[in-house]
Amino acid sequence: MQMISTSELDKNVITEFFIHHWGSPQMVISSGVFQCDALDGYAVKGEDGAINGFISYVLEDQECEIISLDSVIENIGIGTALLNQVEQTAKEKGCHLIKLVTTNDNLHAMGFYQKRGYQLHELYINAVDKARQIKPEIPLIADNGIPIRDEILFIKKLI
Repeated sequence: MQMISTSELDKNVITEFFIHHWGSPQMVISSGVFQCDALDGYAVKGEDGAINGFISYVLEDQECEIISLDSVIENIGIGTALLNQVEQTAKEKGCHLIKLVTTNDNLHAMGFYQKRGYQLHELYINAVDKARQIKPEIPLIADNGIPIRDEILFIKKLI
């Protein structure tokens, strides 16, 4: 598993990754609108050079917010490695808290983060409806049949 900083990647490669996996590099969540291909982050590249995982984040006021986390190949440690790398970077930059948002339909993510020490902190009712006003291509219903409506904020205190 080869992990590299986004500063070492061609921006066009990052942009294409987000278009393929999210429809665009734009992420709209309750904390703002982010161009994920312009944020700090890390990628895991496979032996073939393709991106197998990607995480983007922002640092502000001694807090780190994870904006996106993608693992193309599940259950081999890519997501955990990326998350651990951002947590380490956040600690080195003096952050005391790391936070992230996921949507109510993303049951896999909710379990993933809780297993890694993140706690449910706030619920933003109908936040995705507001996000759709900016990014209308956000689906109404997830692949698992759950209507996508709300955002859930997870936090983890860094020691």
